[in-house]
Amino acid sequence: MNRNLRLGYLYTVCAYFGIGGLWVMFLQQRGLTLVQIGLCESLFHLTGWIFEVPAGILADRFSYRTMLILSRLAAVGHGLIMLTAHDFWWFLFGFFLLGWAANLQNGTLEALLYETLVDGDQTKRYPQVTSTMNTILKVAGMVGLTIAGWLIQHHAMLTYQLYLVGAGSALLIAIFLHEPQQHQQRARQLTLWQIVKAAFIGLKRTPKLTTLMLFNAIFIATGYAYYSYFQSVMTAHGFKSAVITGILVVITLLNVLSVQLTPKLQQRWSAFKILRTFSLILLTVLLITGVNRLPVLVIGDFIVNMLMAAMAPLMSSYYNELVSSGERATLLSVSSMFYSIIMSLSFPIIGWLIERVGFAASFAWIGSGLLVLTLIGYLLTLKFKH
Repeated sequence: MNRNLRLGYLYTVCAYFGIGGLWVMFLQQRGLTLVQIGLCESLFHLTGWIFEVPAGILADRFSYRTMLILSRLAAVGHGLIMLTAHDFWWFLFGFFLLGWAANLQNGTLEALLYETLVDGDQTKRYPQVTSTMNTILKVAGMVGLTIAGWLIQHHAMLTYQLYLVGAGSALLIAIFLHEPQQHQQRARQLTLWQIVKAAFIGLKRTPKLTTLMLFNAIFIATGYAYYSYFQSVMTAHGFKSAVITGILVVITLLNVLSVQLTPKLQQRWSAFKILRTFSLILLTVLLITGVNRLPVLVIGDFIVNMLMAAMAPLMSSYYNELVSSGERATLLSVSSMFYSIIMSLSFPIIGWLIERVGFAASFAWIGSGLLVLTLIGYLLTLKFKH
């Protein structure tokens, strides 16, 4: 069990090493237009729409370990195309492979680690395990992104050479992972149709799970949009490379602190209290953004990133407590699919709104809209209870 956990952590370092995070700048250097780059991004999310749940079904039916191996093979293919392609259509295919790499991995590693604890009758350790994994993920992603920032202007090809090293290393680690025994036994007894049917029954039987998935998708999509479009604020104010790097380092440290605190929050507060508090903090940040003062926007970016960092281990714990082993990866993939759908629909709309009225006003309006929806939902809940 402990060996599998250590390999899982090491896999996380290699698979989530963020050296390829500045792919927009990389593709611009390779001669792609912004429209073509946007199409690559759209295909990546479209792949998530279509294949997220099928990938989870395959993981539940066959092997978590096999899906992770296939995921990293797709990542290696993506890296090779980014290094060797000169034609737009090849780059587009590369982002299809990247989408598959993400689909095959999303929820699968978490499911494998949880089932590893099931074999050892140690599921109470999962909040700490997922907290550790998300800490590693955040640090590895930001370290890779920082290195990419140093290399992208003069050594862009080296960034994807290092990406290939990370993807290949994760592939080797996945080969040595041990498939959880109880999951392996159950997978042999289930057909694909039985898994799909059980997953839909599970969602219908547990409306709390569906509500959590939709809440998480909206919360993370809003936070990610704030974080991503804040880059336009840094550009507009002429932030130097050193300042941008400093902000990224502070965000990394705050994210690590946030992830490490989540197990303590789970010990003291119920899930409802934690999520309600997080929602109020996010709404407050969005509304205060409307004052359009740079220090407020920077602090808001820090807080939003901390909230998103904490949400990942929290929701992973809540999901795994509510789903059964036979359809674990399938249902975790449904959550990722909800996020992909909301991101694909909201991201371009928010970008359009920012172009029209600016960053501060856009997110103040979004905060106002979410506040109204929250109040309506609260009043409806009171009515139904009465």
